[in-house]
Amino acid sequence: MAKEVLVEISARHVHVSKEDLEVLFGEGYELTPKKDLSQPGQFACEERVTVVGSKRELAGVSILGPCRKATQVELSLTDARSIGVSAPIRESGDVASSGTCKLVGPKGEVELSEGVISAKRHIHMTPEDAAAYGIKDSQVVSVKIPTKDRSLIFGDVVARVSPSYKLAMHLDTDEANAAGIPGSCIGEILD
Repeated sequence: MAKEVLVEISARHVHVSKEDLEVLFGEGYELTPKKDLSQPGQFACEERVTVVGSKRELAGVSILGPCRKATQVELSLTDARSIGVSAPIRESGDVASSGTCKLVGPKGEVELSEGVISAKRHIHMTPEDAAAYGIKDSQVVSVKIPTKDRSLIFGDVVARVSPSYKLAMHLDTDEANAAGIPGSCIGEILD
């Protein structure tokens, strides 16, 4: 049985804490859902911010909701280098001693002393998916991407298992471009 997985592109985005949301958009502000994402309960928001680095800035960066405990900026390595920020490759939520930047919203600015990462490639799985594929939480696997003219195998893909997930692999734009992925595709987990 092939271990198929939907492969999606995760473009640059920001997760904000409630406190930082209020600094950026005003006291009592609530995120405005624009579009549901593949992971249950997650959504792209109408709100956007500017991410400022030492060289330049990225305007119009999407916020993903709901609010989180800590603000986190996820950039591709190309994005990070282009604006002059450090973005270590980390799993989401692992922001200790990560990169720094400034976020600018319509009502204020937030200086992040940490929180900028390049997300480690990962697969979201339910416990049932993991059992069917013989994979455990935090296991590192490889995934074959069979695209026309640029197929490749990604190693170092971490499996993240939770009943609140839906089966999908996430790559950043650099990785997706390397494989010539046209928005999304079906990959095969090899181990």
